[in-house]
Amino acid sequence: MASVQTIPIPMAEGAVAEAFVARPQRDTSEEHPGVLLFMDAIGLRPRIAEMAQRIADWGYVVLAPNVFFRDGTKDELAPTTDLTDPGARDEFFEAAMPRVQALTATRAEADIPVYLETLRALTGVAEGPVGTVGYCMGARLAVRAANLDAGVAAVGGFHGGGLATEGDDSPHRGLADARAEFVFGHADQDRSMGPEAVARLGEALADAGLSARNEVYEGAAHGYTMSDTAVFDEAATERAFTELEALFARTLRVSRA
Repeated sequence: MASVQTIPIPMAEGAVAEAFVARPQRDTSEEHPGVLLFMDAIGLRPRIAEMAQRIADWGYVVLAPNVFFRDGTKDELAPTTDLTDPGARDEFFEAAMPRVQALTATRAEADIPVYLETLRALTGVAEGPVGTVGYCMGARLAVRAANLDAGVAAVGGFHGGGLATEGDDSPHRGLADARAEFVFGHADQDRSMGPEAVARLGEALADAGLSARNEVYEGAAHGYTMSDTAVFDEAATERAFTELEALFARTLRVSRA
């Protein structure tokens, strides 16, 4: 997508993370709230650029980093086969899972403040609260961002996995430190986020006194927002975008034209 730029983000120990930056295409206002978008496990690619631009056109500046920068550039990690073929999608994920697992809580929590600092320093980002949204494993990162930074006012998480495990480093365990409003759209019958985990997440949100929607999208498979894969579900995707747009409008003080 031509309107989406790619920028470098200097990380620790001399590493560099590429990131997409999307800005409103029609809104000529000088400043807009910032949104940090965390990609899914497939990586930074045209579909993520499309999603970033769609959110930006609601009136935001969106930053979407390559969170797998330790493993390679966005182009090096990009799929080389058509993931609308179920077999190709399954094969890709077999190769991708080691880098998902290598992005530990410790590493993620070192990286996220850099992403937030970069977002806030972008030209045209207004002072004040920012939002986050994450897809697949990116939903975990979005929750961690809110747990780490009280300036994160909104979190969207869609077909997220591992949000409320029994592990000591599970994202839901840090919700007492969050100050955001949350919207979750879970995939139906998702092995990475089953009914017990959804209930556990809901209890943690309630215990922390946080406003939240914590819903399962009936019939939608894990990865349902990704139109470049075999599991894309248009109805569930549109529901997710509708929920997210309303969340950001409520929390980031953006008038909806």
